[in-house]
Amino acid sequence: MSKVKGGPQILSSVRNALRILKSFSTFEPTKRVSELAESLGLAKSTVSRLLATLASEGFVIKDENTNAYRLGLSVLTLGGIITNDLEIHKEAAPVLYKLVNDTGETAHLAILDGLDTIYIHKEECNHPVRILTHLGRRNPSYCTSSGKVLLAFSEPKIVDKVIAVGLIKHMHNTITNPELLQSELETIQKQGYAVSTEELTEGTRSVAAPIRDYTGQVVSAITVVGPIQRMTDHKITRIAKKVMEAGNEASERLGYDERYFKRLRS
Repeated sequence: MSKVKGGPQILSSVRNALRILKSFSTFEPTKRVSELAESLGLAKSTVSRLLATLASEGFVIKDENTNAYRLGLSVLTLGGIITNDLEIHKEAAPVLYKLVNDTGETAHLAILDGLDTIYIHKEECNHPVRILTHLGRRNPSYCTSSGKVLLAFSEPKIVDKVIAVGLIKHMHNTITNPELLQSELETIQKQGYAVSTEELTEGTRSVAAPIRDYTGQVVSAITVVGPIQRMTDHKITRIAKKVMEAGNEASERLGYDERYFKRLRS
């Protein structure tokens, strides 16, 4: 047990159990005891006990054939409660549906969590060939259109942290130069949308725009993503317009009044 200075006592066992849950990802959906022990710096016996406890409550499931663990349905249940309770999730859902019909491509809602973006809602397009994404997936913010939108309208210290951690190259178009990233974010602020072309995933292109709440703060990004073969250069302007319109509509549903804030700025 430890204690945060000036705060309540922290149970190390609970914290370590949560660290185990957070270590699972789309790229690493299964984990073995030895892998978790090494990555988290814990004893194998400790990890085994924590996993047994989590399994008893349905938060992880053990594959008896491989002895690997994966997340259980209890995680999905809690995640569903959170997303269903989010006002932005409720208000943006019909806007996403309309955006898919307008563009013919899959649409997402994303938020900034720490230095990463997370998809909290999506509407799939009907194309047999489409970009597959997963709710709850974490992506680096600096190399996705939704992430760049959220960074462009965030506090400068968040952008500074992203740069300090490092701009890792994922694809040939990933921005790894801090000055180029800052310039890109300034452009996004001016034009009102972001485009990402093969910055994180090969063969994909996405366009994102901000969603504001009633205070004028950008709280989410609305995104359209598809294969480059369909989201061609000559279509981007039209798609960007549709995405910005969707972002404005979602913002209005959250109580944002653009005319009011324009008067404040004038």
